[in-house]
Amino acid sequence: MTKHEKSFVNFDSPYERNIIGMRGIIIFGAGLFLLIVITFGLMYALESVMETDAQATRDETGPMALTKEERLPPEPRLQVAPGFQVEGKDGLVNLELRAPGEEWRILHERWKEEWETGQKDERTGTVITLPIDEAKERFLEEAAAAKSDEAAKKFYEESRRFVSASSAGRTVTDTRR
Repeated sequence: MTKHEKSFVNFDSPYERNIIGMRGIIIFGAGLFLLIVITFGLMYALESVMETDAQATRDETGPMALTKEERLPPEPRLQVAPGFQVEGKDGLVNLELRAPGEEWRILHERWKEEWETGQKDERTGTVITLPIDEAKERFLEEAAAAKSDEAAKKFYEESRRFVSASSAGRTVTDTRR
């Protein structure tokens, strides 16, 4: 056994000696601290370079930037009053400084008026849509006139007849039940 081996192994001692190399621990700690400081310095320099580059390009619009029309959602747009204006009874109504529900209230009033009085063409004065009560009356008058006994029976019989797929285009008709 050599002298060097004898210093690490002591056969007379019941336990192994704990030898700590403090020099290696101190060198590792100093190197780690130096590496951290250098990394922080490089990150700070990179951040300042990127910030100056971002400020230079902040005023320019990119080649892929959308125009104002391209940024709008596709049709149909759900906003009834584009540009904060809606046409009311007395012309255009500016909704810029009004409550959010004002657009609906004005349009609801206009639609209610058209529902009750009907809609007329401004140029010719002809009626485009009828008020709902008048339309109901006209429909019932036409329905009552069209349902005479003979005409109603004929219509009923014709509505039950159809050309079936099994007839292969022949004039044979079946009657539905």
